[in-house]
Amino acid sequence: MVEKNINWDGFLSDIEGIEVIDKPNSVRLKSRDYFWYSPILNAQLKKCWAHLVVLPRDEAEVMRVASACAKWKVPVTLRGGGTGNYGQAVPLVGGIILETTKLDNVLEVGSGFVRVQAGMMISDLDDAVHAQGQELLMWPSTRSQATIGGFVAGGSGGIGSVRHGVLRDDGNVRSLRIVTLEEKPQIITLHGTDIQKAHHAYGTNGIITELDLALQPAVDWHHAIALFDSYSEGIKFGEALCREDYDIYLISVIDKRYAPFYSKFGAYFPKDKYAVFSMVGPKTIAAFTADAKANGGSVSLMMNDAELAAAKLPPAYECGWNHTTLQALKSDRTYTNLQVAYPQPYDPEIDRIFMEEFKDVIMHHEFAKERGDYQLFSLPLFKFTTTERLYEIANRFEELGCGIFDAHVYTIAEGGMKVVDQVQVDFKTLADPHSLMNPGKISQEDSNNVLAEYGVELPAPPA
Repeated sequence: MVEKNINWDGFLSDIEGIEVIDKPNSVRLKSRDYFWYSPILNAQLKKCWAHLVVLPRDEAEVMRVASACAKWKVPVTLRGGGTGNYGQAVPLVGGIILETTKLDNVLEVGSGFVRVQAGMMISDLDDAVHAQGQELLMWPSTRSQATIGGFVAGGSGGIGSVRHGVLRDDGNVRSLRIVTLEEKPQIITLHGTDIQKAHHAYGTNGIITELDLALQPAVDWHHAIALFDSYSEGIKFGEALCREDYDIYLISVIDKRYAPFYSKFGAYFPKDKYAVFSMVGPKTIAAFTADAKANGGSVSLMMNDAELAAAKLPPAYECGWNHTTLQALKSDRTYTNLQVAYPQPYDPEIDRIFMEEFKDVIMHHEFAKERGDYQLFSLPLFKFTTTERLYEIANRFEELGCGIFDAHVYTIAEGGMKVVDQVQVDFKTLADPHSLMNPGKISQEDSNNVLAEYGVELPAPPA
């Protein structure tokens, strides 16, 4: 925890009446997210925590907190459900955690859209719009724990992305309502492509209080498993499902070595078969089954939500994306992963070469869409031994033409496209003129400067 001569009495006086958590154990718990997926981040961030947690109940209270933070120069780290994987919700230099979970109301549901406060749990939001015959376009595998504001502020896509693209694709997020961190906070509403100024910015440049999201008519999704004798057959089947006339919401290709982590499925996912977990619309079930057979496989499971609950089986979306890593970590905390983007069109020779050279890496692929084109991503799983070994695996993917989204750094630039997003930096000067929001998360250079300013030295990553 870092104090930096903050007048906490003055700060608390200015936010009197707003809920504050100050018990050390609770504050430390709220200062964490799922960074421990990475042994590197775990070593660096496990002793970083805030001084206080503040829980405003509405936008007016958010503005009071923002004003007090600007006045007393208190660093602010935003938190929703705390399900991010890269330390987005971890304060590097203390200050407060501003938790948004009390802002949890649906404000308006219309034909094809919903306005909602940022702290609402995604599962609650999706249930609410389902009651009106609609559904969200996409959500993370942590649907039951993540907030919608946290997903947009720190995520990029997930379940539904094979159908609707990623969050940054036009029309998915219609607008964001943002409170600035100033002595006299402003309200800024971003529309259309301007949402990129705050989307996936780790809460570094504005407090999202409200979102307007696109919806689609609700579908009775069926949770499906198709089994194959080889991993390559599973990939080919996934490619066959990438059709505009198919109702497909999820395509996760899973190595047979994951089967022990998915023991609840029993014979639905046996240890000698590679699996494709999917969510399939009723009109596509017959074609899904036929395509599985045509690609050398068979369908072992096809159940809707009610049938799945009656069978006491987990949903398909908890068997894909980063939930695959979570299932492995429940058994063995030495596992970690990479996040890999493949060049398009997909060349199976990349995986043939890689899998021949790295037989200890457990494969997992995800199909998604971006800017209208189908894409293939991978979250390969392996046991962490050394940092050098981790980056040996990452570098080999890059040598084969893939891109790496580094899940073992806490900065936006180094974790994504390896460049600073100047649009987001420019917006930060407007929305966070005192540079108090999630300090040190923009780039490694930014982090070094912030840590030096506050006199903080993070532990070195494991050798």
